[in-house]
This record gives sequence, C-alpha cells and structure tokens, in this order.
Amino acid sequence: MKMLMLGNEAVARGLYEAGCAFVSSYPGTPSTEITEAIAKYQEVYAEWAPNEKVAMEAAFGACLSGKRSFCGMKHVGLNVAADPLFTIAYTGVNAGMVIGVADDAGMHSSQNEQDSRHYARAAKIPMLEPADSAEALHFAKLAYELSEQFDTPVLLKMCTRISHSQSVVETGDRIEISKAYEKNPQKYIMMPGNAKRRHPFVEERTKKLAAWAEDCCINRLEEGNDHSIGIITSSTAYQYVKEVLGDTYPVLKLGMIWPMPEKKIRDFAASVDKLVVVEELDSFIEAHCKDLGLTVSGKEIFPCIDEFSQNLVAGKMNVEKETDGVALSEAIPARPPVMCAGCPHRGLFYTLAKNKITALGDIGCYTLGAVPPLGALDTTICMGASISGLHGFTKAQQGAMDGKAVAVIGDSTFMHSGITGLVNVAYNESNATVIIVDNSITGMTGHQQNPTTGYNLKGDPATKIDLETLCRAVGIRRVRVVDPYDLKETEDAIKEELAANEPSVIISRRPCALLKYVKHNKPVEINADKCVGCKMCMKIGCPAISMKDGKAQIDNTLCTGCNVCTQLCKIGAMKKGEEA
Repeated sequence: MKMLMLGNEAVARGLYEAGCAFVSSYPGTPSTEITEAIAKYQEVYAEWAPNEKVAMEAAFGACLSGKRSFCGMKHVGLNVAADPLFTIAYTGVNAGMVIGVADDAGMHSSQNEQDSRHYARAAKIPMLEPADSAEALHFAKLAYELSEQFDTPVLLKMCTRISHSQSVVETGDRIEISKAYEKNPQKYIMMPGNAKRRHPFVEERTKKLAAWAEDCCINRLEEGNDHSIGIITSSTAYQYVKEVLGDTYPVLKLGMIWPMPEKKIRDFAASVDKLVVVEELDSFIEAHCKDLGLTVSGKEIFPCIDEFSQNLVAGKMNVEKETDGVALSEAIPARPPVMCAGCPHRGLFYTLAKNKITALGDIGCYTLGAVPPLGALDTTICMGASISGLHGFTKAQQGAMDGKAVAVIGDSTFMHSGITGLVNVAYNESNATVIIVDNSITGMTGHQQNPTTGYNLKGDPATKIDLETLCRAVGIRRVRVVDPYDLKETEDAIKEELAANEPSVIISRRPCALLKYVKHNKPVEINADKCVGCKMCMKIGCPAISMKDGKAQIDNTLCTGCNVCTQLCKIGAMKKGEEA
C-alpha cells in the first residue's frame, strides 16, 4: 500500500517491517518521531530511556538476546552514547542492531552543528543515509540485513529535512526474526585480550563492507547529458542537486556513506571532466575522494556552515533558477522565541535576573530564559553541564561566588545527566545551589514522558522517581520545593539557600502550561484607569502582555491566569485571574 509519510515515520515503518522487537531512545529533535511512531505498533516493545547511553546499551542487550533492536537519538545524543558505540563495534551483534541518529544542519533546535558521519568512520561501522521517506523505509530494513550479514551495528543517519519532510512510501508486511543466544565470552567480553582479537575482525569487516558498497543498489549512478561535470552527493543535498540540475550532469548518489566505494568513485571521476562534491556540513565525501588521489571541488564552492537550499545550489553551480516566490521585506520585525504564556519557568528566571544571580543553564525549553527581557542565564553547554559547571565555577573561585551563583536544570535533563553532577557536588562538598525546574514533562521535544512523570512512553502508569528523596539520597541535606508562580516564595527560597554554607537543591515545581490536564485560571484583567504605563509587567517577557496607547493590555487568547504579572504591579492595575 502506498502512503505519504514523514521520513521519521517511514523509518519506524521500516523497523516494524524488518521485525524489530525492541526500541529504546531518548527524545531529541529531529529524531523523536521515530520512536513515537514505532511505539504505535503493538508487536514492538518501545521505551524512553533516561539518556542515549542507556538506550544504546539496552538495545545492544536486546540484540544480544536474539531480537532485532533499535535506538534513536539526535546528533549530540550520539556523543553521550559514544562509549558503548565504539566497543559494540568490536563485539558485533547477535540479531541485528540499528542506531538511528538525526543531524540538525542549520541548528534549528541544537547547540552545535556537528556531522555524525565522522562517528561511522571513527567507530568503523557502516552508515546508511536516506534521501527521502521511501529510502528511509528501505534503508531501515536493509540496515538489519547488513547488521546480521556483517556482524555489526549499523548507523542510520537522518537529518532535519529528511526526518520532517513527507514523500510517498510503499509499505509491506512484517517479518519475525528471532535468534538463539549462545554464551560467547571471546566475542562479547571486551577485556584487553579479547578486544585485541576482535580488532582485526573489525578491520576485515570494513574491507568487506567497502567491497559490498561497490555494487550495491543504494550507491547508484544517474546519467546526465553533459559530462563536463560529475557530481557526487547524498541525502538532502541530492534532492537539491536533482531539483536544480535535473539530468544536466551525471550524479553518483551515495546511500551508504561509510564505508564508501573506491572503484565506483574512481570510475565515475574518470568519466567526467571535473568532479564536484555537494554535501552539507563537513567535507566528508570530498576528503575520501582526495584520499583516493582524485582532483575534486567541494568546500571551496559550497559552505561547511548551515543547511543547503535549492537556491544555494543553483547559485553555486551558476544556474538560473526560476521561482514564483517573493522575498520577505527586511522591514518585517524579528520574532525571537519566547517562553509560552503561563510558562512556570518565567517567575523563577525573573527572580534570578532581578537579584543579579549568575545562573549556569542547561538543555531544554527553559534555555529561553537566556533571551531578553529576562536574560537570566549565563551558559548553556550540554545535557547536565549546569551542575558540573557550577561545581567547578564555585570551587575555582574559592568561595568568592558563594551566594551568587546557581545551576538551573530541567527534570528530564536532571534524570539524563544531572544526577552524577549532583553526586559530585555532594561528594566534593561544593557550596552550590541547584535549581531543578520541574515542569512534569520533557517539554522541548514535544511532551514526552520521563522517569519523573509517573508514565511510560505509551502513557501507562510507571515508577515515578521522587526527586526530593533522590537528592537527599546522594547526600544533599537541604532540599525544598517552591511554586514559581509565587514570586515571594521563590525569591525567599533562593536567598535562603544561597546563604546556607552547604549544598542545596530547590525544586521549582509547576506543570507545563501546555499540558492538557492543566486547568488555567481566567485571564488577568487590566484596569486602564489605574495603569500608569510603568511597564513593570513587561519585565517578565510574557507574550500575553503588550502595550497600547501607553497602557498595558492582556491578550485573552493567550493569558493562562498564572498571575505572575499581577505580583509586579504595585498600583493594583491588574486584577488576578480567578479559577475558571
């Protein structure tokens, strides 16, 4: 049956059809929908893991038991999972194991623009790279065949445009795969003696995969009319090349991005006058061509920054592209991202900014506390870095920053990577105050459950981690909970904990305003006669509040009646939103 599917949905369908039985992932844009989609198939066990390392290790355990498995993550999540990745490349698999990684060229929702193709080469495992939804489905199934044929985990690389664009796929039936588990210490126990014997296997496997890449259907030559230029490309860049150039030049489209074929590339280069590589981000294909001794053009033409577009490819290839589009006027005001109306983090960040407290931030929707008018955060590095960073920050200052700095981390991020940082704070006796902003969900990636919410991926009741008890268990004696809608309570708690001469944790707890079960108050009302236009209510950056004719006004379609703004109005011009 033919269907229109997102790339991520197509991957999930391919996993299902291939007989995948176990899925463990951590949500991360643009990879999240793969796991959400596969969870809808009853034949597949699917879960959210606390982090990507755990997800990969769980998926390995499942494949070891004899069931085909999958773990999914975004590009920075692969950094977290790199430790098991490099070692299971040595052990190989029992049943097939596929690792989905989604890159984010353009950094639409990421803190860096790294190129995951380097992991395939460094870990010495194959990587497939689909260019549309049909290939996403096909490559997911093929990945399991390669995994079992060559005894290796297989990386399936997606990217924002392929993950979140739609194209037609043809679905098929599911097959069931199950293998017996047999104890094999020499293969699976990676102590030095065994690892030394497995390394030659890995090198020989790479040679065999490269030989397979020479004749496989996913590395294909598409003929062109003009052989003055030949183009090697893959993934999204392939789509742009075909849209702009059509059949003008011959194209070598790579579906297996590592290992790449040698003879196929040499033969293609010999058939054209000039070889051009079109690839997003790093010069990965180009470097391989140069390693083969070929003269090739690539990054001197195309940038290594940001994602490509049809217009960019057309411009760099000196092609006039007809377009019916109209450029937007530069006079259109910018619309920076802001926290939602009623966001529970707003009151906390206002309090931190008001008191000029240095705040080391973390990864989540609360990172928006860094933007004006709040401007409450000083750093954002990676998952869990806020707590570890605060420890180093305060220790290095030898007490000079005591009472002046905090770490801010979300509930899901705390479970992902924050616990060990807090253990370090307790163990090494850092006078640090950690604020866990607990909005009862994984907000940034679209409301996924996590170990603190009490529900699993499918919404069924699950063990709920008690943050207060957990923090005390690792050695933090001072643990308290505040409601960030109450500015006085929040400010008092922060001042008291910063004044304490020992580590402490403040849990700023209030559910995300967008959760369906959250009941909102009626909107705040403005008494225009009392309003003097002081703009104190504007200091919290709520999108429901604006100024008109020198008076504050409330957008009733946005206001949730959180009443944070009313606490800032000292002249009583704002009436609290009562219970609906």
